[in-house]
Amino acid sequence: MGYPEEVLAPDEQLILHRHPHWKMLFWPIVTLIVATALAGFAGGFISRKAEGTSRSVLLIVVLVVWLGILVWRCAAPVISWKSTHFIVTDRRVLIRQGVLTHTGIDIPMSRISSVQFRHGLFDRLLGTGTLIIGSSSEEPLEYDDIPQVQQVHALLYHQVFEQSRDNLGQ
Repeated sequence: MGYPEEVLAPDEQLILHRHPHWKMLFWPIVTLIVATALAGFAGGFISRKAEGTSRSVLLIVVLVVWLGILVWRCAAPVISWKSTHFIVTDRRVLIRQGVLTHTGIDIPMSRISSVQFRHGLFDRLLGTGTLIIGSSSEEPLEYDDIPQVQQVHALLYHQVFEQSRDNLGQ
């Protein structure tokens, strides 16, 4: 049983499970490329100019700085991206995020009063956007970088409509 399935009720059906759009990983990838190029350049420069113990110490310093940058600016955002989940079931919308500290919110379909989306030109080119869910008790909740936000909007609207229609029929 995978992650989303373990948080579902026994007869609840998973409809959609998404992570944020890959555009969240753009700057970590750029950082990886630039940091690796600079570390390679620095390592080559040190290998040609320094000798003996000082060369070894400087190469270790370059390696430690490179690893520190990768953990801080690359690994952390990738782990954050991977641990953020947007889940739609036949009963509710779930948002889960976090590695060490987990946060989550569940919105029952019956409490959703409106579903909107927003995306600019760049987001439209990438197929992403912000999903805005209005519930009957709170201010609207906004979720950025939802992949294929228009399709998610239509799916969620359909689920809310079906839920309200089923409730009226009972």
